[in-house]
Amino acid sequence: MTTLTQRPHTALLVIDVQNGVMVPSSPYRDDVIANIRTLVDQARAAGTPVVWVQHQDEHLVPGTEGWAYVPELKRLDSEPLIAKSYPDSFEDTALETALAERAVGHLLVAGAQTDCCIRSTLHGALTRGYDATLVADAHTTEDLTEYGAPAPEQVIAHTNLYWSNQHAPGRRGGTVKTAEVSF
Repeated sequence: MTTLTQRPHTALLVIDVQNGVMVPSSPYRDDVIANIRTLVDQARAAGTPVVWVQHQDEHLVPGTEGWAYVPELKRLDSEPLIAKSYPDSFEDTALETALAERAVGHLLVAGAQTDCCIRSTLHGALTRGYDATLVADAHTTEDLTEYGAPAPEQVIAHTNLYWSNQHAPGRRGGTVKTAEVSF
């Protein structure tokens, strides 16, 4: 029940599933990528838009191996690719335009990093009027315990817990598992 009138459609938003982000030590890495691949395949089969977001900064330089999407996921030329430089995928990008062109008012969100770009984009979507559903088993993050963060498995579990009850006037958050997604 998005507050964005005339936007009845859903889109799958795949955030930053890049080689330099999806490091081998990321918890559930292979399962997350497999779940995202399942979601992409189902969305395409249903005619649901798939929108890809790709981070770039001094660590993820365009054209480098680290910046590239993981080889297990292939974007179609017809699917938007949104370049971003901030954690919120809406901030200073063409995401809003791509979603408006497709009459999207509900986002299914998957990707990385849970505690940065995923959370920022979820909140950014909700504050901009979108319904935003986090796919609970299709996101991960790196281990930042050396900087005082909780273990990544705890970050993922906590994000799933608190997003499961997010809402705002006329907008809903929530979580769903890959097997429960229906496009």
